[in-house]
Order: sequence, then structure tokens, then C-alpha cells
Amino acid sequence: MSNIVVIGTQWGDEGKGKVVDVLAEKASIVVRFQGGNNAGHTMVVGGESFISHLIPSGILHPDKLCLIGNGVVVDPGVLIQEITDLQERGITVGPHNLLVSENAHLIMPYHRLVDQGRERLKGDKKLGTTGRGIGPCYEDKVTRRGIRFCDLIDPGVFEEKLSSVLPEKNFYLKELLKSETIDQASILNEYLRYAEILLPHVANVSLVLSHAVKAGDHILFEGAQGTHLDIDHGTYPFVTSSNTVAGNACSGTGIGPTQIHGVIGMVKAYTTRVGSGPLPTELNDETGDRIQQRGAEFGATTGRRRRCGWLDAVVVRNSARINSLTGLAITKLDVLSGLETLRICTAYRYKQERLTEFPSALKVLEACEPIYEELPGWSDDITGIHDQDDLPVNAKRYIRRIEELVETPVQIVSVGPGREQIIMLQDPFDNGLYRL
Repeated sequence: MSNIVVIGTQWGDEGKGKVVDVLAEKASIVVRFQGGNNAGHTMVVGGESFISHLIPSGILHPDKLCLIGNGVVVDPGVLIQEITDLQERGITVGPHNLLVSENAHLIMPYHRLVDQGRERLKGDKKLGTTGRGIGPCYEDKVTRRGIRFCDLIDPGVFEEKLSSVLPEKNFYLKELLKSETIDQASILNEYLRYAEILLPHVANVSLVLSHAVKAGDHILFEGAQGTHLDIDHGTYPFVTSSNTVAGNACSGTGIGPTQIHGVIGMVKAYTTRVGSGPLPTELNDETGDRIQQRGAEFGATTGRRRRCGWLDAVVVRNSARINSLTGLAITKLDVLSGLETLRICTAYRYKQERLTEFPSALKVLEACEPIYEELPGWSDDITGIHDQDDLPVNAKRYIRRIEELVETPVQIVSVGPGREQIIMLQDPFDNGLYRL
């Protein structure tokens, strides 16, 4: 038995969906443990692209059980639409292979309106949220005013909880945010229809995982966003509203920490970020545009253009410590093909200081200048390579240098968007082959 967590080491969009899809072949269960439909995981199979927002990336494997943990905030309408879309494309989705935690909190219509209203009032100082109600839902969870799936499946409890919170939400929407208010009857009708559809999918996910651990099954925990969007460890306040780090795989699903056996950190071969917030290695030049275009760097959820920069080893090294990474998975290495010289940020210059560790203070980080190390690039097309021995010498050097700087072995290398465009240096589930 091996239970593996897959998390992002940068600011999200590192390719977690693809790697989870590939690793799911050896797992029995794939489980999401945080975030909501502000995440978008892209999988390309047989030239066909699938994007999941709530459903774990293992859903493309018909014999796998996919779980949505209690740490996820769920918009039931979005979940139903995602199930329907997959079914219409020939993917089997039902209670036999998709379950959602009875303790997961529901995103309500007022959460979305609050999210959008706050961003509108901030104007130029907005945080760049997706406007999908994720943050306001987590707020209600923390202040003990949230509504969970176990409440939704009991109409009396659901109506009682809605009645207690809606007057306050409508007052806030009308008086402060100058937004529309919401009628309680319309919410009841809408959400009780959702309950009828989703009731067969609701389960005690913690108990399901406990049985799987006892049975010796492989479990794959799928994170969303990236470490530096973590509410505690990220570039606050330009972060998401949940804990994106590996430690939350436990509290976000109901499994104990001794049952986690490995943590894979996803590393894009360069650095990207969507929305506002510091990005020390950002490239506002032709090279940045080239990477953005070749990497098709647009958000899977929002469609927004991603900001691009050189690989920042300070960022990844920070993630290695916070998450206790046991391995790295490098994605989009093929995007760098054709660049004569590559750069890796190995430290920051802040005033007269040289910083080798990631600063917590936003003011300090915004004033940091990257200190670069240059490496030779390669011109070969690597998108068809399946064996590490066939990689260009300079591509191998680039990978090795990342290993040295982060002090973590690279286990997986992705050289294209397709499921088959992957080089497995070391299987996280059995720790076999490793060279380079």
C-alpha cells in the first residue's frame, strides 16, 4: 500500500490534472481535498481535452473510485453540470465511482454575489478571485454558519439553516455591496432539486478511505491550486481561501497523517501566475510572450492569460520544505525547446542582502530582484520522447540542476499535454527505476 499526495509547488496551473490522471492507473481511489470550482485540471487523452473543476482527475479511468473530500467547497449546480458533461462525452459517472463527503460545505448563491460584489468595490485593488463564491463559503465554514451536504439531504434542516443566515446576507448585499438580494423560496426550490440528484453520491468519505487503507489499496490525493496560493503559506493576501499544502490532505478528507507515504510536488519548467500578486521572475518581453504562447498559458477555469517567468527555485525549495516533498514532477519541459539560454532563479537580492529563502512579507517580496544562474538550452523537439536516455544532454542538465537546487529527486517529466507524453523516472507507488 502507498498513499500519495500530488500538490502544486508554485502558484497553481502546474499540470496536476495530467499527472494525477497518469498515476491513477495504479491507484484504487483518487480524492480531492480542498478548493472548489476555482480550480481547473486539464487532461488530454487520445487528442481529446477534458477539464475537471470539482471531480477528481481519475474519473477518466472507469474502474477508479473518485472522492470529493470534506475540505472541498462544492457548488452543487456546477457538480451536476460537470457530471452531465462527462456523461455526454461517453464517460461513466455515477454513485459507484463518484462520492462526495457529507461534511463538504455548499457554495450558495449569496456566496457568489458577495464574492463578485467585493471585487467590484475594490476596483483597481481587487484580488483577482474567480467570483465563484469560494472565499465567502470558506468564511461561513469558519464562522460556523455554513451549510453542508448532510444538511442539504434533510429538507427541514436545510430550510432552518438557510432561514437563519439569509436575512443577514441580503442586508449585506443590499446595503454595503449594492447588489441584488435573493429570495429564499427560489433557493429552496433550486437546492432541493440538486439534493434529489446528488443524494446517491453523498457518503462518509473518511470511512470509505479507512476501509481502503485497511484493504491495502493505493490512494491518490489530488490538490488544487499551488503552495504559494495557500491561505497560511502563500503570498498573502494574493492567495486562495484554503490550505493547498500536503498537510491538508489529512484534514480535508479525514485520514490520519501516518497514512501518507509520499508527496509529489508539481513543478512547471518555468513559472506562471494568474491574476494579481508578486511574481519575482516575471518576463515582460519577447521571451515571456514566447513561453506564454507556446505553453498555451491561459487559465483552465477563467481563461485569463497567465503571467510567465523563468523557473524560480526559491519558490520550489520553499514548497519542498513546507510539504515534505519526496519527489518532483516537471511539466511542460517541451515549451522551453528552442531557447538558446535558460535561466533559473537561485536567490533574491533585497536591497543589499542576498536572500536564499522565500520571504513572508509581501512588501519585501515585491522589492526582491531575482539572482539568476544560466544554463544552455536545447533545440530538439522532445514531445515524442518516452525514455529519459533520449532526452537532449542539456535537458538532462536542466532537470539535474532543479534536483540539486530543490534537494528533491525528479520522478516524472512531462513533455507534452497528452497522457502518453510522459517519462517516468521513478514510480511513486513502488520507487523502482531511477537514472538521469
